[in-house]
Amino acid sequence: MLTACSSNEEKPGDSGGTYAIWDPYPQFADDSDWVKLLKECGTAAGVTVERTGYDTTDLTNKALLAAQQDNSPDVLIVDNPVISTLAEAGVLTTTEDTKLDTSSMEANLLGAGQAGGKTFGVPIGANTLALYYNKDLLAKAGVDVATVKDWPSLTAALAKVKAGGKKGITFSAIGTEEGSFQFLPWFWGSGAQLTALDSPQAVAALTLWNDWLKQGYAPNSVINNTQTTSWQEFASGDYAFSENGTWQLANAEKLGFEYGIIPIPGVSGGTAPAPTGGEFVSIPVQSDTGRYATSEKLVACLTSGDKLLATDTTLSYIAPVAAVQAKQVEANPALKVWVDAVKAAKGRTGDNLGTKYPKISEPLWTAVQAALSGSKTPQAALAAAQTAAGAK
Repeated sequence: MLTACSSNEEKPGDSGGTYAIWDPYPQFADDSDWVKLLKECGTAAGVTVERTGYDTTDLTNKALLAAQQDNSPDVLIVDNPVISTLAEAGVLTTTEDTKLDTSSMEANLLGAGQAGGKTFGVPIGANTLALYYNKDLLAKAGVDVATVKDWPSLTAALAKVKAGGKKGITFSAIGTEEGSFQFLPWFWGSGAQLTALDSPQAVAALTLWNDWLKQGYAPNSVINNTQTTSWQEFASGDYAFSENGTWQLANAEKLGFEYGIIPIPGVSGGTAPAPTGGEFVSIPVQSDTGRYATSEKLVACLTSGDKLLATDTTLSYIAPVAAVQAKQVEANPALKVWVDAVKAAKGRTGDNLGTKYPKISEPLWTAVQAALSGSKTPQAALAAAQTAAGAK
C-alpha cells in the first residue's frame, strides 16, 4: 500500500479516488491476471484500486479489527462461511443497503451469504466436490463407471478394484474443516440434516466410510489426509477414485493416466449435495456512506457480464450465474460435471445455521475421526457429536 499520505495508512480507501479491496488470494502477485482485473474495474469506476491479499483466517481477523476502528476496506472478498460471522458482528452492509443486484445469481449459491432473511454480498464463484476416477484402473477391474449411481454400486466397484489388487478410494477425513467439508456430501446425500448429527441417516453415512476402511477399500491414511495429500495418493495411479474439488483440474491434466469425473452419488441415486466453496464480494459498513455507490460499481464489475467470466476463469471457479456457466461449458466441456455438481450444492451456513455452523462442524469432524480410528462406533461417535453441538 502507498504510504505517501498518512491518512491513507489510517483509513484504507479514504484518500480521494482510491478504493481499498481486501481478498483471500495472497498467491496472486501484483502482476497477476487477478490484480489486473481489479485495477480494470477501478479504472471503469473512475477510481484507483489498492488491493491487499491475506490468507483466509488472517483476513477475517483483520476485517473484524478494521470494523472496530472504522477503518474497513471499501470492498471485502471473503470465504462464504465467514459471511455470517462478519454480518453478525455488524461489519457488512446488506445488498438492500447498497443496491447490489443479485437477481441473476443461483439461489443455492446466494444462500451461503444470507442470514436472518438478508443478503450480505454477491457470490464471486463456486467450487465443490466430485469423484475423480482412474479410467485405466477401472477398465482393468471390469468396472463400467456408468453403473456407479448410488452407494451400493460405488461400494461394489471398490470391491472389484480391491479384488484386482488395487486400491479403491481416497479422501480427506482429517480433524479440521477439510474433514467436515469432505464428509458433507455423504452426510447430506444420506438425507441427514446438520441439526441432527445422530439421525439414522447420518449414522448410515459415517458407517459407509467406516466400512470402507474396515474392508480395505479406503486407506487408514484418510484420517490424516488433507485434500492435497489425498490427491497425491490418487496421482500415484494406485487408486480408482478420489473425492476432490474443482481446484485440482490443472493437476488432473498432469496425471500419468486417463481420468474422468462423476458426481458424488446420493445413498439411493442422484447427485448428493456437496458443500459450496468460494467467496462472496461484500461491501463493509463505512461511516462515509457516500462511498457505497462507487463500491457497488466495483462489485458489479467483478460479478456481472463478461467480467464475471474473466473472474471465474482466473480463479478456476464455476460461475454463480447460469448464463455464464453455459459459456464456461461451451469453452471447456469438461466443466459440465462441475456445473451440475455446483447446481446441486449447498452452503454450509445455509438452512439458517449461520454462525451455528462452526459449532456443529467441529463435533462432526471429531465424530468422523473417532469412528474411523475405531475408538467409537459411528452411532456412539455421532451421539457424542450431537450432545457437543447442542452444548455450544
